[in-house]
Amino acid sequence: MKLFLHKSMAIFMACVVLVTTMSFTVDMHYCGDSLVDFSLFQSAETCGMEKAQSRIGCENPMLTKNSCCSDEQLIIEGQDNLKQDFTKLTFEQQTFIAAFTYSYRNLFEGTESEEVPFEDYPRPFVKRDVQVLHQTFLI
Repeated sequence: MKLFLHKSMAIFMACVVLVTTMSFTVDMHYCGDSLVDFSLFQSAETCGMEKAQSRIGCENPMLTKNSCCSDEQLIIEGQDNLKQDFTKLTFEQQTFIAAFTYSYRNLFEGTESEEVPFEDYPRPFVKRDVQVLHQTFLI
């Protein structure tokens, strides 16, 4: 269970880094107030109203109308400052990192011998059960 939790958290964090560093652009085409088309990888297709209005404008230049269509482009920029520069650490920060690393590594060192120091001594003899004698029970 612990291994599964570590792997799933690693995958989740990798996805978070990927999403935050990725840049993308969304192209949207509106005809009036309604969204006609949107696209992530190429320009959005138009509804064809621009071609009809341009033809009317060429035939009779006096009858020009404002276009009801509009194109919008949403640009989402990703982060570029993920690489930390470790050459700019102060002496105090370097000292802290060295002390933390040393203490963290020594925290998980195991014992080399498997002998139990109190194994040679006998267990104490209990004459009476003290909890029953004083009637103190944990609930």
